[in-house]
Amino acid sequence: MFVFYIALAVFLVVAILLVIFRISRLFDIVKGTGDKVVTGSNNANAVMMIVFMVMFFGLSAWYSYANFDAYDPPVASEHGELTDKLFWRTMWVTGIVFAITNILLFVFSYKYRYSENRKAEFYPHNNKLEVIWTGVPAIVLTWLVISGWMAWDGIMSEAPEDAEQIEIMGYQFQWSLRYGGTDNQVGDYDYRLIDAVNAHGQDLTDRSNFDDFNSITLVIPKGEPVLLKIRARDVLHSVFIPHMRVKMDAVPGMPTQFWFVANKTTAEMRVEEGNPEFNYELACTEICGKGHFAMKKNVLVLEPEEYREWKADQASWLSKHPEYMSQVPEDLKELALVTTGINE
Repeated sequence: MFVFYIALAVFLVVAILLVIFRISRLFDIVKGTGDKVVTGSNNANAVMMIVFMVMFFGLSAWYSYANFDAYDPPVASEHGELTDKLFWRTMWVTGIVFAITNILLFVFSYKYRYSENRKAEFYPHNNKLEVIWTGVPAIVLTWLVISGWMAWDGIMSEAPEDAEQIEIMGYQFQWSLRYGGTDNQVGDYDYRLIDAVNAHGQDLTDRSNFDDFNSITLVIPKGEPVLLKIRARDVLHSVFIPHMRVKMDAVPGMPTQFWFVANKTTAEMRVEEGNPEFNYELACTEICGKGHFAMKKNVLVLEPEEYREWKADQASWLSKHPEYMSQVPEDLKELALVTTGINE
């Protein structure tokens, strides 16, 4: 009840102040002075509008030029070139409109500041202007939307059948990678099978799991399609490989995917960047908890022949953990033993 009285008192004080202001305003009008109070700050504020406009656009242009490379990394995927074109096309259109409208805003604030010698012109309607500022934006936006939709349709289409399958699972606070093995098919999983060793919850009743293997680094081939099968084990994460222009949320209980074709190896990018220590990076772009900063992995892009050699050298997860053979159905055990090379 006390809080109610405090709120009521504040409301009454504000109401009284408004009434006092209104009364004083009426007194000024009656005395003939209410509409003629013009101070020197009127011109000062108008000039400051122009100063602010010049400083804002000047600093924005300088910062964008000086830091352009920091927020526009080189493109290293085929679809990335297309998305960059769409991005800069949209930036140019919206940037030009932003500059024109804001320059007019500040210039009009200066040019049409209050003056006793100026009378406002009543200009209620103009059909030609209405058609122009409705029709032109409609045409431009339709062009942007259709071109974006066509690009999205291509990027999010079904991955080619021969795409390299890699599962990326996010959890607090790490990425875990699983490859499809020699059959290039990532096996089924069941979250109820997840434990300290079987981090992906691999379901060993599915024969596709027998040759699946894990990797600390995300290794992919150049010039060949790669399908990322994405999921999360606990909270929302987001797969982000900036140079590849790859970004897709990892959602618990709702698998997502993204396919792309890398067109520059890590070695080629090191030469292009002039940095022998350069590495592509897989990061998380969702603030998934206090350890979010640790969700990083290097991405290594190899020539196709090098990639196949690397893949052939990888041992399957089941061969490293033969104790899980007990979860393999009896009718599939012989196949599992042959695939993994385990000797019982």
